[in-house]
Amino acid sequence: MQAHVFPGQGAQFVGMGQDLYNNHPRAKEMFEQANEILGFRITDLMFKGTNEDLKQTRVTQPAIFLHSVILAATLDGFSPDMVAGHSLGEFSALVANGTLSFENGLTLVFKRAMAMQKACEAAPTTMAAIIGLEDQQVEKVCEEIDEIVVAANYNSPGQVVISGSVAGIDAAVEQLSAMGAKRALKLAVGGAFHSPFMEPARAELEEAIQAAPFGTPVCPVYQNVDALPSRDPSTIKANLMAQLTAPVRWTQTVRQMIADGATLFTEVGPGKVLQGLIKKVDRAMETRSA
Repeated sequence: MQAHVFPGQGAQFVGMGQDLYNNHPRAKEMFEQANEILGFRITDLMFKGTNEDLKQTRVTQPAIFLHSVILAATLDGFSPDMVAGHSLGEFSALVANGTLSFENGLTLVFKRAMAMQKACEAAPTTMAAIIGLEDQQVEKVCEEIDEIVVAANYNSPGQVVISGSVAGIDAAVEQLSAMGAKRALKLAVGGAFHSPFMEPARAELEEAIQAAPFGTPVCPVYQNVDALPSRDPSTIKANLMAQLTAPVRWTQTVRQMIADGATLFTEVGPGKVLQGLIKKVDRAMETRSA
């Protein structure tokens, strides 16, 4: 069975999507439609902006979404058996499997990006990657720190990203390094994604998700919140609303997809980050870029 997976924030690069724009009339049409929906020429920033331009959450998220969704739309015979996306990538997956229209998906992603950027500006928060410890060791340290610090991304066995206040992350990094983490590195991100600090953004996005029409997908989506497959629009909505403050259970998602019969993972979008993570979950699994 074919699994198609869609990357999240961090996969962006200057020039992303330009080949699609130049070589596929349908892709060019969709990019121009996106410029109209967003009210600014995001294509200019994607194709010839700076790395700093692309690092702005309000630009990063719709840019990665557009690259992924438009690439999927140009693939010959695109017919996934199952889909999943890492954080932001879940929205791309939901367009790819027919749950959301392109227009509604882009509108929700942009609202999500703006709400998250606003939440990030409200308090000094950050994230850190912890490599080389068991999930439970990382969780225990987070729980014991007298600040808000949580496990945010279970990316692969032995790789967890934590999220929280700057002081809390600093304390956690120090303790986890002392425990023997191979790496405990603060990340250059806008704030504490997938943590309680995103509650204002979750509340803001909830209304938009509730109002958006969700169709019945052509194949199941494996969602970040519970790593389980769903084809029920109401369940998908509920999980999508919970996603902003809940951890991304990517390791568990990949394992569940393999258990359910996935034999080939195709990454649709910029970069190859997810292929690397999937190989760390199961070295024998076949992966490729779209």
